[in-house]
Amino acid sequence: MMTVKELKGLLEGFEDETEVGFAYNYGDHCRTMVVANIKYGDTGPVKHSDYHSMNRLVDDDDNEYGEKQMLILSETRLL
Repeated sequence: MMTVKELKGLLEGFEDETEVGFAYNYGDHCRTMVVANIKYGDTGPVKHSDYHSMNRLVDDDDNEYGEKQMLILSETRLL
């Protein structure tokens, strides 16, 4: 898990106008890596999901609380 401090250090090496994206496996047969645009950054509640084997965003419909708050970079607004 990356911290804000580590992210700041990573970003120091780039020009201010460098575009930022988020790469992930599209899930197709070829396991194509695609890059989504990052337009928003906000904090949100997350909880570990055994089903996904990773953190997932907790929303109002979950009727449960997040285990922690995280900075989440996304292509769309979180909530």
